Amino acid sequence: MFEIGSTVPALEDTAGQVVRLSDHRGTDNLLLYFMRSTTCPVCNSHVRDLAKLAGVRVLVAVPEGRVEAAAWRAKRGLSLQVVTGRSGSPHEAVGLTKKVFGSLQQSGSLLVDRDGVVRHAHSATMPTGAYDRKGIAGALEDLVRTR
Repeated sequence: MFEIGSTVPALEDTAGQVVRLSDHRGTDNLLLYFMRSTTCPVCNSHVRDLAKLAGVRVLVAVPEGRVEAAAWRAKRGLSLQVVTGRSGSPHEAVGLTKKVFGSLQQSGSLLVDRDGVVRHAHSATMPTGAYDRKGIAGALEDLVRTR
C-alpha cells in the first residue's frame, strides 16, 4: 500500500498514452488522486476541489477503463489529466484493494515531489475519508519551504 518513498507503476491516460510519474521528475510536484469510482458523488466533489489546487499537477486515477474514463472526463469538462491502469486498475497497482466483502474500492492520494519521492500518502475505504485536504496542504507547504 502507500508508503513514503515508494514508486508508482506506469499508468495510461484517456488517449492511451503511457504516463510515468518519473517523466515529471525535475519539473512538477504531482498529486495522484485515486477515485473510488467515477460514479461516486463524494469522489466527484473531491475532484472539483482538487482542480483548484495551486503548485501541484493533479492526476485523477479511476478504476474504470480508458473509454469510460474519457467519457466521464468529457462529460464534466475536466482539464485535469485522467489516468487508468495499463493492466488492471491503477488502484490495484498501488495496493488499494476492495474492502468490506470486496464491495468498496479503497481510494486515496499520493503527493510526489519533483524528485519523484512520495511526500504524502493517504488511503481510506470510505470515500468521505479519501481526500486528506489538510494533509495535502501541509505537505505542499513543506515542499515550498524546502525548495
